[in-house]
Amino acid sequence: MLRRSLSRLCAGEEKRVGTRTVVVGHRPVSDTEAYVAQKFCDNRIVSSKYTLWNFLPKNLFEQFRRIANFYFLIIFLVQVIVDTPTSPVTSGLPLFFVITVTAIKQGYEDWLRHRADNEVNKSNVFVVENAKQVRKESEKIKVGDIVEVKADETFPCDLIFLASSSPDGTCYVTTASLDGESNFKTHYAVRDTTVLCTDEAIDSLTATIECEQPQPDLYKFVGRIIIYRSNQEPVARSINAFLIVYLCILLGKATVCTTLKYVWQSNPFNDEPWYNEKTKKERETFKVLRMFTDFLSFMVLFNFIIPVSMYVTVEMQKFLGSFFISWDKEMYDEEIQEGALVNTSDLNEELGQVEYVFTDKTGTLTENSMEFIECCIDGHKYKDCISEVDGFSQTDGPHKYYGRAEKSREELFLRALCLCHTVQIKEADQVDGLMANPERKCTYISSSPDEIALVKGAEKYGFTFLGLENDFMKIRNQKNETEMYQLLHVLNFDPVRRRMSVIVRTTTGADSSIFPRVQQEEIQQTKVHVDRNAMDGYRTLCVAFKELTEKEYDKIDRQLNEAKMALQDREEKMAKVFDDTEADMHLIGATAVEDRLQEQLAETIEALHAAGMKVWVLTGDKMETAKSTCYACRLFQTSTELLELTARTVGESERKEDRLHELLLEYHKKLIQDVPKNRGGLKRSWTLSQEYGLIIDGSTLSLILNPSQDSGSSNYKSIFLQICLKCTAVLCCRMAPLQKAQIVRMVKNTKGSPITLSIGDGANDVSMILEAHVGIGIKGKEGRQASRNSDYAVPKFKHLRKLLLAHGHLYYVRIAHLVQYFFYKNLCFILPQFLYQFFCGFSQQPLYDAAYLTMYNICFTSLPILAYSLLEQHISIDTLTSDPQLYMKVSDNAMLQWKPFLYWTFLGAFEGLVFFFGVYFLFQSSSLEDNGKVFGNWTFGTIVFTVLVFTVTLKFQQEERSNREFGFVHLVSDKAECQSVRKSTCVK
Repeated sequence: MLRRSLSRLCAGEEKRVGTRTVVVGHRPVSDTEAYVAQKFCDNRIVSSKYTLWNFLPKNLFEQFRRIANFYFLIIFLVQVIVDTPTSPVTSGLPLFFVITVTAIKQGYEDWLRHRADNEVNKSNVFVVENAKQVRKESEKIKVGDIVEVKADETFPCDLIFLASSSPDGTCYVTTASLDGESNFKTHYAVRDTTVLCTDEAIDSLTATIECEQPQPDLYKFVGRIIIYRSNQEPVARSINAFLIVYLCILLGKATVCTTLKYVWQSNPFNDEPWYNEKTKKERETFKVLRMFTDFLSFMVLFNFIIPVSMYVTVEMQKFLGSFFISWDKEMYDEEIQEGALVNTSDLNEELGQVEYVFTDKTGTLTENSMEFIECCIDGHKYKDCISEVDGFSQTDGPHKYYGRAEKSREELFLRALCLCHTVQIKEADQVDGLMANPERKCTYISSSPDEIALVKGAEKYGFTFLGLENDFMKIRNQKNETEMYQLLHVLNFDPVRRRMSVIVRTTTGADSSIFPRVQQEEIQQTKVHVDRNAMDGYRTLCVAFKELTEKEYDKIDRQLNEAKMALQDREEKMAKVFDDTEADMHLIGATAVEDRLQEQLAETIEALHAAGMKVWVLTGDKMETAKSTCYACRLFQTSTELLELTARTVGESERKEDRLHELLLEYHKKLIQDVPKNRGGLKRSWTLSQEYGLIIDGSTLSLILNPSQDSGSSNYKSIFLQICLKCTAVLCCRMAPLQKAQIVRMVKNTKGSPITLSIGDGANDVSMILEAHVGIGIKGKEGRQASRNSDYAVPKFKHLRKLLLAHGHLYYVRIAHLVQYFFYKNLCFILPQFLYQFFCGFSQQPLYDAAYLTMYNICFTSLPILAYSLLEQHISIDTLTSDPQLYMKVSDNAMLQWKPFLYWTFLGAFEGLVFFFGVYFLFQSSSLEDNGKVFGNWTFGTIVFTVLVFTVTLKFQQEERSNREFGFVHLVSDKAECQSVRKSTCVK
């Protein structure tokens, strides 16, 4: 099936107010007036950061924004300008190496983004020009081009639907790449251009389109066509703190040596010995200037205490280590034939520090696969399906209903399910010849999986939807008779009304949007079933109908046509007509549809909780359905006390802000004021005896985050945040995408800056994913917008367990050891240089050869720790995933705190003293060979350097072995602790 469309692209620099005019096919509408083409932005997709022209200056600018790189640049410039004891090569070469490797790594990652962009920008599309199909690249499409899109192809830009190869002017579109909705949506061509189904016909169109300026709402577009006829990080903080400490040590060493030098030179013999007399220029130089120059020289001499090569090693460790995530076979999904994907390698260690997990529900916790479970008609429950509506009926609630509903009511209900939807039938291709069997298999496609489930449910009870033909909907009833209904109008579903209607005979919608519109005496018998189904985790819809007279329909038809043609306030006018049409209806019954949970969901949630992480569910679904899902996945336990901040508890009266304030104070007192302080020192222990869960909806959240000016509720947000942080789980229902991002931002900016992680599967989750420290996208049938905008992408939610508990834990431990080891070995390296100044008259004489200074950090000691940081597993992956509590041992940046840092620092200082004075006492006899040859300065420095390199390497291997032993001992102690707990439980 072919679909022809007109591209509508975002304007470039024009003001986003008023309207704009797009000329179809770039053909002027008047022969007498000159055609001036409007300027719009092009159709290129750009996600890369650099170009060939700005890569070098932009990359250098970003690299030198780092404190360490900028510091070494200053040191290098000082060595070039000032006469220092070491060659500029000793600082320049390592700095050049670091800058080059980092630039190559960032350039490679940006090249991958360029390649991904080019796959889209260079894809071929067909544009109709001069009644012919012309092949173009996607990036060369211009606003106004007439684009032809074939079946199963991706839309290259925003489009207005003009014509289709289908006789009724329809096409079926999935918007998975925009909003994660993988279901087909039916779109209808502009009525006046439906007949233009050939290249020649569409090329003869002379028209303009007046429409609104680009705006962020994906689901709203207002415009009209005018046809003329015939004429759109904790590890880093720790590293910076450690750098400041070592910078202070560097400044202290330089200050001490500069001061002692001039104390030493206070003796004239030491200041100017007979063999080294000063020149006239040196005698006339100001003493302050000489002191400053000497201070800079000592800074250069000791500057290697700052581990500049650590940054390039960390970059290489992150980049190379990210491949282990992509190569993990346990995170490979056979269904989609894809594994995990790493979009950003800079956050590997943050995976081991996550404290809050924010997740979407539909498509993330569930499979987004709907199945019809049961229904109720006039209070009677129908669950078991047979050929006719003859299933058994059950009764609930205080009212007793025996038997079944009336036959006419059953048929009315099932007809409503068959008629009130946007489902289309996609039949298999047929060969020429006789017509196929009317019982042939067909595929239902729709904008909502719920609608398909309802149509299939009606089919089980004997009413089958046969499709739409020439504006007539055909159904086959239980007697195998075909019924036809003319489709007059479709009042489409929207998230505000939360219902949809067809003007035939019936209407369906969410229970909260239908109940206020029907006769109140009809509600009670159906509401019992709806509430029970919602508690069971089913998605519920109510079915109602209303009969219209010919006069009433004519009035509605006129109002709908007027609203559709309005350029201003079209949405409001349409909503007003819909609201009037859907009033005073009669309730028939309700349906229950199940959205299955993803596999191993409950086990994954429990593992995250055991690892000390709080899981928050942010969803647009109704509270009852989301709450039952939280119970099913064990986010809420049976012992969890739930606190509600919803429209039901706050109320809809004018005093709702006062009621909200009362509830906030009540919950604050219960969770914070009345709970004793935790003195046990347990990490991430939120409550001592009772677990609490919070439920809040979008309307109440708006009152908290955006209070009215005269309500005196400026402290709502602070109290609400304190309550949330004390709860083990939080459910936010009826959330808009922007509210999801606001929740994440609120938690992310709390005291201590906890590491947050967001996971979702659709474009409506992108804002939440981008707001969190770590963003995870679910790869699957719901689209790829989330995975493309995330830092990591996984096929299923269950893979989050291994990604965090195993990969995150190991990456953090590895990089923590890497950072501590670099500071340790550099202090070992430079301390003998400092001590040597006491024996050379503070003359700034280097202890080591320039080659040793240059190569020590680049290759002598960097490669072993790099290999360790890639391959070390102090605890097996199976143990890490099976014992989530091991995650808490490294949480809260435990391995990069001051205690282990000071341990490594004092260890480095001690070993530096041993290296220097050990060789010094060895050299008490300056003649060490039989021939009386005297060992000099370079021999002394070479021996110190050799012992140093061997010792720090052996120390690294010793730490590796001790870590493995620690993991074993820790594992044994954990098992012993678990056994003791079990024994105590049995006694109790």
